Amino acid sequence: MFKGFKEFIAQGNVIDLAVAVVIGGAFTAIVNAVVSSIITPLVALFFEADKAGKFGPTITGIYGQDVTFPLGELISAIISFIAVALVVYFVFVVPMNKFKERQAAKNPAVEEATLPTEQELLIEIRDQLRKNALS
Repeated sequence: MFKGFKEFIAQGNVIDLAVAVVIGGAFTAIVNAVVSSIITPLVALFFEADKAGKFGPTITGIYGQDVTFPLGELISAIISFIAVALVVYFVFVVPMNKFKERQAAKNPAVEEATLPTEQELLIEIRDQLRKNALS
């Protein structure tokens, strides 16, 4: 699962990445609705908060006011990101990779003749010079 994702990221194909961004943006609204209407209330239940975005550590400020760090909003954003990434990966990237594999199997690539490295060329030249010097 993660191997395919690593290959997708490592190949640097701009078109695949652009498609993922566009489709990810389209799914963001759906995922945000699911997170805000289902997951956020469930998280709020576990932390006994009225609203999931309002829970977090509360510190008393210098002037006596309470300041709450809203960790619920951060957790909701992380859940949204993971959900969008998974949907895009499994709905679009995995099928596209399978399609590319099938296409590659149908049309096997012709291996190009590998060119000798610089070191191999130098060794050949040296050997030829030695041969010419002996004759």
